[in-house]
This record gives sequence, structure tokens and C-alpha cells, in this order.
Amino acid sequence: MDELCIVTTGGTIDKIYFDDKSDFQVGEPQIGRILQELGVAFRFNVIPILRKDSLHLTDDDRELIRDTIAAQASRHVLVTHGSDSMVATAKVLAGIAGKTIVLTGALNPARFRGSDAEFNIGTAVGAVQCLAAGVYIAMNGRIWDPEKVRKNVSANRFEPIS
Repeated sequence: MDELCIVTTGGTIDKIYFDDKSDFQVGEPQIGRILQELGVAFRFNVIPILRKDSLHLTDDDRELIRDTIAAQASRHVLVTHGSDSMVATAKVLAGIAGKTIVLTGALNPARFRGSDAEFNIGTAVGAVQCLAAGVYIAMNGRIWDPEKVRKNVSANRFEPIS
């Protein structure tokens, strides 16, 4: 892998808690800090394009994500994304030729103790280096085909479509 291109769109992974508002808001992308702290042995470039909860992403936002990825020279692309509409975005990205694209996120903000963010990022980094060109989702310790997975909101996890 020459360089990993990371496109950030917001989602829970980047959420921060504001005490004065008793509310979560999407903050700065966390993935660059996480990868630097972990001392990864590859180059990466973070392209922050959106800071939205994935429930608020529009068709235009998804086209922006697609166009941004298609315009990058890198063959390896990791997308941080909110989990609620990750599958929908992954389906829009299908068909971008010559790239391995892995979407990941977190069910708890990266800044929170016990967050799944680092684990999911690690899974996604391994996947993007090993998989054939195509679009994948890395969540809950598995690599998913976007056509065969859904988020079970009540159980707060990804699971196969039966």
C-alpha cells in the first residue's frame, strides 16, 4: 500500500459531548490522531469532507463522497462514516473501478473509554490492504458485503441479512 486515503464524513466515531448543551455533536475527525498514536507503518492522508450524523446524510452528500473517492489517486480508501446509514452509502460507492474501499465507524465515540473505534479502524486498515477491489464494511470484528448486511438498531450491531 503506497498511501492510505482516508475520507471522513462524521458519525459517532467523531462525536463529542457538550455538557452545556447536554448534546452530542460531530467534532474533528479522530482517525488521524488514532493512527499517529498507534505508530502505524504506512503513510495516510485524511480528507475531511463532512461532519454529519449519518442519519442526516443526503443523496447529494453521498455523491460528494463518491466523487471525492473517485478523484483520488490512491487505490486504498478508508471511509469513516456513521453506522446508521453506512450500508446505503456503501451501495452508492459500488462500481468505482480499481479501488478497494472500506467503510468503518463506531457505535461509541472514539473519545469515550471502551469505544469500538480503534478496533474497527484496525480491522478496516487490515481489510483495505488485503481485499480485492470493491466496497466493504468493517464493523463488529467482521468484513461485510454491503449487499448482505444490515445494522440491527435495537441490538446496536451489524448482522447478516437472513
